[in-house]
Amino acid sequence: MTYFSFLLRFLVLPILVFLAITWWDNKNNRPTPGFQNGRAVWIGILVHIILAVTYTTPWDNYLVATGVWYYNPSLVTGIVLGYVPIEEYTFFVLETILSGLWWWFLARRISTPAEEFNPSKRARIASAAILFAAWVVFTALFFSDNKPITYLSITLFWAFPAIFPQLLYGADILWHHRKLVLAGILVPGTYLSLMDIIALNETTWAIAKDQTTGLLFFGILPLEEVVFFFITNILIIFGMTLLLSTLGQKRFKDWKSNHYKGLP
Repeated sequence: MTYFSFLLRFLVLPILVFLAITWWDNKNNRPTPGFQNGRAVWIGILVHIILAVTYTTPWDNYLVATGVWYYNPSLVTGIVLGYVPIEEYTFFVLETILSGLWWWFLARRISTPAEEFNPSKRARIASAAILFAAWVVFTALFFSDNKPITYLSITLFWAFPAIFPQLLYGADILWHHRKLVLAGILVPGTYLSLMDIIALNETTWAIAKDQTTGLLFFGILPLEEVVFFFITNILIIFGMTLLLSTLGQKRFKDWKSNHYKGLP
């Protein structure tokens, strides 16, 4: 299976389904309680596409350059930017669109939390501190000579700094919308992990065995691939929730107002 065939079957087709559902929801003015709707969501998805491509490109190029990932040359077009085939950049974009549309689908169907929102600066600081400590550990592992931990450590070394400001800004908001956040992460993370099994079986891409822990699901799917798909969806779903929630926007406005009040 060529890489573009994989993208067409397992990302483009689900995207078309969710675009049809989105069109129907918009036509019927289905609300998004607690969140901005309409154009703001499209802008949110676009922002995350830009961030995904910008932030992921150096990391992905490093993985391919060092042989952690590699691609069957007969199943890609051969168009390469840096070390990475054009299909991989397309994957960044399509995954973000799919996860963003899935988030929107859920936001319109999961009821607003019944409990009152209780802002918690302590929760934000504590969760960010725990993540920072984990980042220090995986940074040390990445720069060690422990080759089998390479893929896992570089993934968490790369991802945690992007999640850190999300938690510091709105861990309490994410917890308030935990049903939406959990479903938003769990479904696409699981779906893409399972689809990865097909790509590995078809040799569309491959993972270096000597740079992974050797922990496999279903005898073929490396733990690191599951971590990758879940961590990227954490970034997208956290971001969409914080960017578009009325709570997140109110916090930003309050912060901006207090900031300007403190100016001479």
